[in-house]
Amino acid sequence: MAASKKGAKWPLKYSQVGLNTDTNLLKLIAMAAMLIDHTGKMLFQSNAMRCVGRLAFPIYAYCIAVGCVYSKNHLKYLTRLVSIGLVSQPFYALAMGHTHPSMYAIAFRDNPVGAVFKFYVESWHHPSIMLTLVVGLLLIWSIREKRLALALALMVFTWRAQGSLDYGWKGVALISLFYLFGARWWTALPVVAAFMLWWALLGTGYRLFGLSFGMQVFALLALIPITLHTHSGLKINKWVFYLFYPGHLIGILLIEMAMKTM
Repeated sequence: MAASKKGAKWPLKYSQVGLNTDTNLLKLIAMAAMLIDHTGKMLFQSNAMRCVGRLAFPIYAYCIAVGCVYSKNHLKYLTRLVSIGLVSQPFYALAMGHTHPSMYAIAFRDNPVGAVFKFYVESWHHPSIMLTLVVGLLLIWSIREKRLALALALMVFTWRAQGSLDYGWKGVALISLFYLFGARWWTALPVVAAFMLWWALLGTGYRLFGLSFGMQVFALLALIPITLHTHSGLKINKWVFYLFYPGHLIGILLIEMAMKTM
């Protein structure tokens, strides 16, 4: 009787991951790819470096999904992501060239507080990847906890705001797919690979076997470390990964400023 009252287990609340759980190694790979991508864009204008950088987002998307499975406190996990996103945003706008004239609408010498506030608020014209990761985390959490109304609201928000989200709705969808199918590698790999291949086919610039692809095709290579079961044994404080994001943006910004004065 007790079992019948409890009911069937919610099938989308996983307790295991069928792909690589060596997330410290995966995050190091993603960090290196992201650094290569951003320096390639801002300092060297190198398409080759940007192609390497395509590996970063799928790995981060996968790590978000893994974190949703194994994290003991989803609120703390979300709080850390939101905090880093809030801190990083103005540095992201400056370092990656996503400034907007309205950011400088108030002169600092006339109203320092107002100028800083205006600068920060207007920097959100082009949010960083952290917003995409936060939305993806919230969507997974709402699905996991059967908050289906919230899940639907997040889907609508993602669709309506895709012009502002880095990687748009496809980025949030990739995070969700890693969670929904990640319990078994034989379901995760074909589903995610098919979605990423379709994503790549939407772009142009590269051709293979008569098909046209965008740069996003190189993101498929991220599935290699995601699929392989590595056992690096790396023990790295989680704040190293979180602080790397604003840290590398500040570093790029300082180098850019130094190069302009030379």
